[in-house]
Amino acid sequence: MQAAAETRPVETAASVDAADDPAIWVPAGGNTTRFAGRDVAGVILGTDKKAGLYAYDLTGEVLQFLPDGLLNNVDLRPDGDGFIAAASDRGRMGVALYRYSPGGELVPAGFIASDVGEPYGMCLGRWNDTLVAVLVAKDGAVRLYRLDGDGTELRGSEQVRFRLASQSEGCVVDDATGDLFIGEENRGVWRFTLTDPGAPPVLVSAVGDGALVADVEGLAIVDDGGTRYLIGSSQGDDAFAVWQLGGDMPVYRGRFRVTGSDAADAVTGTDGVAALGGAVGPYPQGLVVVQDDVNTGGPQNFKLVDWRAIRAALEL
Repeated sequence: MQAAAETRPVETAASVDAADDPAIWVPAGGNTTRFAGRDVAGVILGTDKKAGLYAYDLTGEVLQFLPDGLLNNVDLRPDGDGFIAAASDRGRMGVALYRYSPGGELVPAGFIASDVGEPYGMCLGRWNDTLVAVLVAKDGAVRLYRLDGDGTELRGSEQVRFRLASQSEGCVVDDATGDLFIGEENRGVWRFTLTDPGAPPVLVSAVGDGALVADVEGLAIVDDGGTRYLIGSSQGDDAFAVWQLGGDMPVYRGRFRVTGSDAADAVTGTDGVAALGGAVGPYPQGLVVVQDDVNTGGPQNFKLVDWRAIRAALEL
């Protein structure tokens, strides 16, 4: 299916691998909100892993840039009328925390120092009314932190640690079940559980099984009217795999690629991916945002894809 729109490129030069991972938020009730002085129907966060964190509106225009350095992956969760965001920070070696409240802009809200060798993947989740941050190190080490604190300063306390066997990055928490999915880049997608992190993981899909071609990169979950789907980036062949969640094991439903259109060029070598179901501004049933490794005519950026197009192509 075709890209519906694209964001402005990151400022880091086109010859450098920079844009990495997105996240999506919309105000409750489909309302607009005031963000950095502009009325917006939603916000897309995107990392430039050489320079900092961007906030875009749903047309891809830049709302804000935080020059916070080597931020690799980003995720967010709604919090009251706004949201809390977290990013893996390879400069300060930990997790950078942020908060947005309506009428304002994205502001720093704390930092979690970590002992991992190189912070890489990052995802947030809510489980049993607790906000948790999962940090995945480049060497496969995983740290799970519980987040606490007030509106100006969040803190993280380590709850669980474990390790995958090799380089890993993409992760996503299924808030509905407490499942944690992590992509081990040359092996596949694993499912862990927050209810029993010490339990043996389950291999959802292995590299080479027809769904994934290494590297396995970003992971995202989209809730489509109560039916949830896991999306995984198959970087090796510029594609995305989709599994339906809800049973004992995720069920593979197919693959898709994002082709070029009048609005944007085709997506290649994708790293991060984010998805949000329901009304997302001009996308009435959901939006998927993906990183594009080779953005024709400029530095890397992020492409926007209407969830309806994916659902129709895969007959979901």
